[in-house]
Amino acid sequence: MTTLRERVGLAALHRLDPETAHGLALRALRAGLVPLPGPVQGERLRTRVAGLDLPNPVGLAAGFDKNADVVPQLCRAGFGFIELGGTTPRPQVGNPRPRLFRLTRDRAVINRFGLNGIGAAALAERLRDRPSDAVIGLNLGANKDSADRSRDYVEVLNACAPHVDYVTVNVSSPNTENLRELQGRAALWALLTGVMDARGQLDRRIPVFVKIAPDLNGDELADIAEVALASSVDGIVATNTTVLRAGLKGRHRNETGGLSGAPLFERSTHVLAQLSKLTGGALPLIGVGGISNGAQAYEKIRAGASAVQLYSALVFQGMSLVPRIAADLDALLARDGFGSVADAVGSGRDDWL
Repeated sequence: MTTLRERVGLAALHRLDPETAHGLALRALRAGLVPLPGPVQGERLRTRVAGLDLPNPVGLAAGFDKNADVVPQLCRAGFGFIELGGTTPRPQVGNPRPRLFRLTRDRAVINRFGLNGIGAAALAERLRDRPSDAVIGLNLGANKDSADRSRDYVEVLNACAPHVDYVTVNVSSPNTENLRELQGRAALWALLTGVMDARGQLDRRIPVFVKIAPDLNGDELADIAEVALASSVDGIVATNTTVLRAGLKGRHRNETGGLSGAPLFERSTHVLAQLSKLTGGALPLIGVGGISNGAQAYEKIRAGASAVQLYSALVFQGMSLVPRIAADLDALLARDGFGSVADAVGSGRDDWL
């Protein structure tokens, strides 16, 4: 359960501007003020995804630690893997503030950061001394003013690949103008071909995932599945944030940006199940969107995810949520007679189609 200290801390942070609060949360982690459980693992929870051995399938989604500020601490927070970024070749400030909004009534967040960050070279330098016993990924992005966005992804890959275990090609942020156009068949094929060619030139082969939006129709998802299978990427992250706003109650509901959190769960899980069917289990899928408890993580896995990621729920429940989800997931697997995460993947997919 959430401790009294954590509840008090969250209440204090929620009285502040969300971006300021997030910065303070990172500082608290770095200062050792947040209790961390260390690795969380177990026989049922251990799994292998795209060649990556995970102690458990509960990952941290990109966006929480854009600039590798608290990597050692996150590696002790109970996650099976963490994803940093999104990172662009050159530093950029992103969109003007305010650009992060907390929708407490909806248990949701809207952000329009615009891939702000320190850039690939500085991030690579920070990762030189990363913990060696953790699985760390990096979300690749493109600069807002780039003349060749496909080249941007390759630049970040080349700069940071020696220091990470996998990368995710982000073509689904709604906060960089026209970025989502890269999800079209021809554009995605060209982009992924370039990235995979660059991956082939690396000294060490690392898995490449592609992260997609939840706001795609059936034909668009079919195109993505076809391109992903043909391009030999190692998996799909489903999904990023949504631009839709149906049913929201919070006063910031009409702010521009990507919506994450509880309202995204059903939409993203439906997309996940569709992709699972379209790919026929040939590609591992990472389920993201709206997870706030172990039952929802389990639903993502049963819908077709080999592993899951979360972020927004931490805003409302704190870091103690991570080991709690892993423990609840372990209990649910045991309840239903699954000996491992892999055994449960896709077992309830039809419920979401």
